[in-house]
Amino acid sequence: MKRSAARFTIVGTTGAIVQTWFFMAALLFLGNPEKGEPLYYIAFGIGYVLEMIPNYFISNWYTFGTRPNWKNAGGFLMARAINIVIQFVLLPLMIALLPSWRDHIISLLVITIGGIINYLICLVFFKKKKSN
Repeated sequence: MKRSAARFTIVGTTGAIVQTWFFMAALLFLGNPEKGEPLYYIAFGIGYVLEMIPNYFISNWYTFGTRPNWKNAGGFLMARAINIVIQFVLLPLMIALLPSWRDHIISLLVITIGGIINYLICLVFFKKKKSN
């Protein structure tokens, strides 16, 4: 479990960087919309989805030592859905409730919470089948 947690952290950090690059490229492609505009969230969604595809396969092979299948794909999508809700609901809620905190500290806390939840869900769905 320690090994997969470390690998999950490496893959997740790399994925966050890739997502950010795709997001920034999409922002430029969509004309640099302001935060709060629909195109801004479309750019975010583009970055999120484009990062998620290779992340799924790398999570299988590198992080958990499994093969892609419908069960772990469903678990991965569920974990990512929960993660996106955390990013869009928990982050603004914490910023609203704790206005004296710096946004980057709250963001780091929310990302950490989301990452832990994401890992625990994936851990359940990416179990290797035991051979007899």
